[in-house]
Amino acid sequence: MKLKITKQNILILTLILAFAFVGPAFAEQEIYPIKGKHPGGDVTPLEAFNMLKKDPEHTFLIDTRTRFEYQDIGHPIGAYNIPLEFYTTEVGKKGYKRVLNKNFGNDLKDRFNPETDILLFLCRSAKRSVIAVNAAVDAGFKPDKVFNVLAGFEGDKVKKKKSPFYGKRFVSGWRLEGLPWTYKMEPDLMYQPDFKK
Repeated sequence: MKLKITKQNILILTLILAFAFVGPAFAEQEIYPIKGKHPGGDVTPLEAFNMLKKDPEHTFLIDTRTRFEYQDIGHPIGAYNIPLEFYTTEVGKKGYKRVLNKNFGNDLKDRFNPETDILLFLCRSAKRSVIAVNAAVDAGFKPDKVFNVLAGFEGDKVKKKKSPFYGKRFVSGWRLEGLPWTYKMEPDLMYQPDFKK
């Protein structure tokens, strides 16, 4: 049997090799650390994916990363982009500065129903999504209907210094766990206020 070289086969092989090397690299590292207090729930990427499949009419995945991250790094298929922060043109110590989206709560209410919808918040590694859960509750969404997706889209950095992956995002996360994601930009899922300018 001849193996056909496709992007999917290359990705699968890459993931197998990565986990073969990475498994021992973060054996002492917590895979789904809680990164802040919030009144909602916490779910792993797989749990979030299963929630979306179970009730797609009332369960929504909100990608709270910046527009740039959503577009250029990729995003879960079907994820709505409502940024918690925006990049500015000001330069700081770590690159371009970011400012909070002061309209975040209203952006959520413009797209989702606080009475019936379940919102799953995701960011890069589950720090901003904690803030997003708090903001959603402040905006009127019920705590039992908002969830923080642990490990986010990219996951956490490997902390073990002897690992060849030290400092790289190879610990869990939506993408590393092989859940469906894309670079494709769907106008209905993009940040809607951008279309009103």
